[in-house]
Amino acid sequence: MKIALIQMQVREHATQANTGHGLELLRAAAAHSDLAVLPEIWNTGYSLSHLEAEAVEEQSNLCSQLKQIAREQGCAIIAGSVPFRSHGRIYNASLAIDKFGRLVNIYGKAHLFGMFHEENFFAPGEHFDCFTLDGISCGSTICYDLRFPELYRRQALEGAKIIFVPAEWPVQRGKIWDLLLKARAVENHLFIVGVNCVGTFKQQHFYGHSQLIDPEGNILVCGSDREEILYGELDLAKLDQVRQVLNVLPDVRPELVKVPAGFLKKETGL
Repeated sequence: MKIALIQMQVREHATQANTGHGLELLRAAAAHSDLAVLPEIWNTGYSLSHLEAEAVEEQSNLCSQLKQIAREQGCAIIAGSVPFRSHGRIYNASLAIDKFGRLVNIYGKAHLFGMFHEENFFAPGEHFDCFTLDGISCGSTICYDLRFPELYRRQALEGAKIIFVPAEWPVQRGKIWDLLLKARAVENHLFIVGVNCVGTFKQQHFYGHSQLIDPEGNILVCGSDREEILYGELDLAKLDQVRQVLNVLPDVRPELVKVPAGFLKKETGL
């Protein structure tokens, strides 16, 4: 499988320009790929005060254009994430579209970033299940989710072979991005596709360094700190080989990840 990682610059207060530019990059990437991935909220960026006006729905023009690109190019799309309205609530949602232009999964970001008070703008996602693209079991996560390994373990136990991580990850925590992408791949014996933004947004500098990591933690593709489309080959036979040598998943004890009673933010100070 040939995969494209679209590492784009997201501009502030420029939703129309971001959307047009992102779709342009997506068309270019899809023409040479089986699967193309965009970064987190690539169309609006973190202009959260405008979500009510800018959130999209499945029948929106943006979703229609994404589906059309997938159909025309025969390329599956992980549309990074976009502000998405569903049942009267707005989610930071990653849309998975197959090569026939069908929306096959909507993943709402599970872990909202308290430092930026995302909970005041987005509803937390409640759907974490895997989905299928081209016969391959996949999982979606978004940015801050990377710090919560139990989400990745759950999807791995459900059979995920690829997990996507669209992000707007800052440069000052770049080493953590590098470390956690590898960790999530190695501990679950699967491919991790991390697609980050670049540039500056509200004085926040993004790290870039989008990466494709294999099940042994090898970096197959790694971007710079500039806008670019990265291409990589994903060989699922490698995953099977790794799991035949050492596979920790059958030895997981689910009872160890239960949250103890009384473990609340106000009590722990987290």
